[in-house]
Amino acid sequence: MFIDTHVHLNADQYEEDLQEVINRALEAKVEKMVVIGFDRKTIERTMELIEQFDFIYGVIGWHPVDAIDCTQEDLEWIEELAAHPKIVGIGETGLDYYWDKSPKDVQQVIFRKQIQLAQKINLPIIIHNRDATGDVVKILREENAASVGGVMHCFSGSVETARECIAMNFMISLGGPVTFKNARLPKEVATEIPLEHLMIETDAPYLAPHPYRGKRNEPAFVPLVAEEIARLKGLTIEEIAQATTDNAKIFFGIDS
Repeated sequence: MFIDTHVHLNADQYEEDLQEVINRALEAKVEKMVVIGFDRKTIERTMELIEQFDFIYGVIGWHPVDAIDCTQEDLEWIEELAAHPKIVGIGETGLDYYWDKSPKDVQQVIFRKQIQLAQKINLPIIIHNRDATGDVVKILREENAASVGGVMHCFSGSVETARECIAMNFMISLGGPVTFKNARLPKEVATEIPLEHLMIETDAPYLAPHPYRGKRNEPAFVPLVAEEIARLKGLTIEEIAQATTDNAKIFFGIDS
């Protein structure tokens, strides 16, 4: 059994064939999925999906690219919705210095507010980091994010950074890029970081693993991520599936 710990089944890319996508995931033994809502539209859809499917759980928050659009009312709304028993985290939040829609200082304020919200309601934080590792780690430290912990989603940093995050009570989640031929850092992290600190994800519909790179990703592909980690660690895919599933269930408080 596998758990896709970060998937956007609420995306427009699945509007036409969502049930077929879910069926393929279940056939691939991806038996639970955590859907991430990161703005008004996708949060509303996440809440619908967790009611509709008993094997889907939700994480809700505000994406750093859109931080400039996030109001105090939005954060209060997220807090209210997060009382739902199937909402298992706050996010994805963090910093994204690649896109320039939201100024860095605005992103940092909204990031800090979401860490504080997660602490208030005692849920872990799911972190998006693009080209902002130094500031992400600094803010996590300054806000004592270790008190609730979280997930470094689709981690692309160094082994050293992964260890810093683990020391702050964060899990390292690997996705499709670990399967890319030229992805040196994710492969090093998969090799060096102990299995008890790893989870797997697709980030679908984005970042499809090899051999589907460049195509629409879907949760049925998460075993390909597990397969590559197994190869790098010299373990069986069954061992990776068991460990990452156990890690996700314990971390998110998901029932068997």
